[in-house]
Amino acid sequence: MLRNFIFSLFFFTGIIFISIFFLPSFFLPKRIVLFGGRLMGHWTGFCLKFFLSTKIMIKGSENIIRDEKFFIAASHQSMFETFFLQTLFNSPVFILKRELLLIPIFGWYLKKIGSISIKRGQITKDNLGFYDEISNMLNSSDRPLIIFPQGTRVLPNERPPFKKGASRIYEKLKVACQPIAINSGYVWPKLGRKVSNKIITISIIPKIDKNLKKEEFLKTLENKIYSELDLIN
Repeated sequence: MLRNFIFSLFFFTGIIFISIFFLPSFFLPKRIVLFGGRLMGHWTGFCLKFFLSTKIMIKGSENIIRDEKFFIAASHQSMFETFFLQTLFNSPVFILKRELLLIPIFGWYLKKIGSISIKRGQITKDNLGFYDEISNMLNSSDRPLIIFPQGTRVLPNERPPFKKGASRIYEKLKVACQPIAINSGYVWPKLGRKVSNKIITISIIPKIDKNLKKEEFLKTLENKIYSELDLIN
C-alpha cells in the first residue's frame, strides 16, 4: 500500500511538473511539445523501476518497421503504454475520445501534438471525415499512428474481440501494421492496486503487410496479439 502511494505521489507530481514546465512550448514548434511527451514516457519507466521494482523488457525490437510508413496496433491494459510507447517510436499520433481534449492543460497538449479525436458511438459531420484526417496525417508526417483495437483498457486475461474500426483504418491507410502485445495490467491494472517486483514485457510482433482484406487483417491482428499475450503473461 505504501509503495503504491509513493509511486502515485511521485508519478503524478512529475507529470504535473513536466506539463507546467512545458507550457511555454505552446508558442514554440511542435517538436518541443513532443519532446515533453517523450520525457513523460521516460518518467513513467523510471517511477515503475525505482518505486515498484518493475523490470521493463522489450522483446522483438528487431521487428520495428523502419523503412516504410506504418501504424501501430497495441493491446491496452493500463496507462503505461500511453506514456511509454512514446519512448520507443517517433512520437506516435494518438486517436482518443473527444472529451479528453476538454481537460485543462492536458487537453491543450493533446491538441498541440496533433492527436485525432472522435466522438464514439455517434455519427457526426466530424466523424465522417475521420478516416480522411488520419490518412492526411500519415501522408504528411513521419510519425506513426497508434490505435488500441480493444477500444479500452482490459484486464490481463480478458480477450474481447477487436473493434472493427481497426480494420477500417487499415483499409483506408493502405500501410503496414506494427502489432504490439503488452502485459502491463499485471503491474498497473485498470482497477485496484499496482503490483511491485513484476516484469512488463513489450513484445513487438512482425509486421502485417498492407495487402490483406480488412476482415482478414482484423482476424490476423487479433490472433497475433492474443497469441503473444498468452506467451508473455
